[in-house]
Amino acid sequence: MQFGIIGSGSWATALTKMLTDNMHSIKWWVRNDATIAHIHKRKHNPHYLSTAYFNTSLLDISSSIGYVVEQSDVLVVACPSAFVHDVLSGLNKDAFKGKKILSAVKGILPDSNLLLNEYLFNEFDVNLENYFAVLGPCHAEEVAAEKLSYLTFAGVDEVSAAEIAEHFTTDYINTVVTHDVIGVQYAAVLKNVYALGAGIAHGLEYGDNFQSVYIAKCADEMVGFLRKVYHANNDEEKEHINYAASAYLGDLLVTCYSLYSRNRTFGNMIGKGYSVKAAQLELNMVAEGYNASRCMFKTNEAVGAAIPVLNIIYRILWDHLPAMEGFKEIERVLV
Repeated sequence: MQFGIIGSGSWATALTKMLTDNMHSIKWWVRNDATIAHIHKRKHNPHYLSTAYFNTSLLDISSSIGYVVEQSDVLVVACPSAFVHDVLSGLNKDAFKGKKILSAVKGILPDSNLLLNEYLFNEFDVNLENYFAVLGPCHAEEVAAEKLSYLTFAGVDEVSAAEIAEHFTTDYINTVVTHDVIGVQYAAVLKNVYALGAGIAHGLEYGDNFQSVYIAKCADEMVGFLRKVYHANNDEEKEHINYAASAYLGDLLVTCYSLYSRNRTFGNMIGKGYSVKAAQLELNMVAEGYNASRCMFKTNEAVGAAIPVLNIIYRILWDHLPAMEGFKEIERVLV
């Protein structure tokens, strides 16, 4: 099974480390030739997870995405959701024919308001049976430090999902498998928005007691949204999913609480009075929760779930609602 990695950020670098630690030779698309030269010479990514070193004999790195796609059996899409369209737009319509796609995208595509599987079906005729997703809770920085982490691999074909998961299992990575490929993707999008809100709360100097109630409410909103989605798709079986599992509650908790969380960090700056633009410049990395708040607000116009916390975070970020005023509204929602 030949893996190809599309992307060179923190999460793409962490996934590359997992595969090469298992002695897999991989194809790796990296946009910048100078970065490619640095990795070959110094054996690490100069921009992300620079403490993670690679056996470069296992890396076939190219700035040609067409080459990486053509040479791979499983394509791991690991670029920020906002860049997916630009990255893939030059490929032929049949570029992914006969291949499996593993989404490591932790967001929804803001230009089309679609999950990655929906975009790939529309643009490249990728069927859901050949589509899989890898979710946390798992911060790239802890992967680089080889701290024990758990990954969830999702696919309607659970046998193939388990086969793919085996290639990422290491001494420091445990893997679990689920068939809920749509639900875990939405959960990953929602938790980024809620984590951004947790950061705003921290910036506004709310304490741990408030944060615990806030996160409990967010978990409840997430479940309500997912159940509405399942009902709309006549997928009643998934209403009995264990939402306390790691891909749902676990990922929500770590993203809300961890100092590694860029969404929490971004929100913290908003709570302290930064403008969105200033926070983006200061962070210098993509906080998926910002675009996701608008995408999920619009998606929910069709779904119709009760998600007042997310709606307020959306208004803070996009309608210029003062953060303190917004969280006074959230206080009332939590009662």
